[in-house]
Amino acid sequence: MLTFEQLLGFLPAAILITASPGPDSLMVLGMGISKGRKQGIAFGLGCALGCLSHTFLAVVGASALIAASPAVFTLLEVGGGLYLIFLGFNALRSTGNTKVEALQAADQTLSKLFFKGVFANAINPKVVLFFLSFLPQFVIPANGNVAWQMATLGLAFTVQAAVLFGLLGYFSGAIGQWFNTNPKAGVILDRIAGAVFLVLGLRLIVSL
Repeated sequence: MLTFEQLLGFLPAAILITASPGPDSLMVLGMGISKGRKQGIAFGLGCALGCLSHTFLAVVGASALIAASPAVFTLLEVGGGLYLIFLGFNALRSTGNTKVEALQAADQTLSKLFFKGVFANAINPKVVLFFLSFLPQFVIPANGNVAWQMATLGLAFTVQAAVLFGLLGYFSGAIGQWFNTNPKAGVILDRIAGAVFLVLGLRLIVSL
């Protein structure tokens, strides 16, 4: 079972990573600026729900590896740690040229925007790799049922993403203007996220 201590360690990292400038968050901001708050919220909630598909793939993949061989699962953890370190270095090297622009899209219903957000997130292969690398960081095999722990963590990630993306959609105008008038904000958020990636990746590899 997932413990409170696991969740307490997981949520701050998940929130920071979700809040850092990325394709999903910038699209949510752009949608909110161009179409309005409701549209931005609908698209953002769709993006968040798309995380469930990545959670499912991560759980199935990890479960299959554990069933095949514990050693193979260890290789997944090593690969995940190296991938997080790679993401960390890229974030630290980022120039932070974050500019939020209104999306030039045809008028669509809220339901269509919601499913558009789900699809945009679900088809991103980089997010699959991220979930396979990120979720095992907070799994404790001694607590039993690794697949259930990963599924719970993935659900927690989805919930916090829904809250943050919903807020991004609602305050899209003000947040977008703030990013555009404070170019260093993206740099700072990238540096913080990069440091988190590096620490998580190194911690995973060193602890093996």
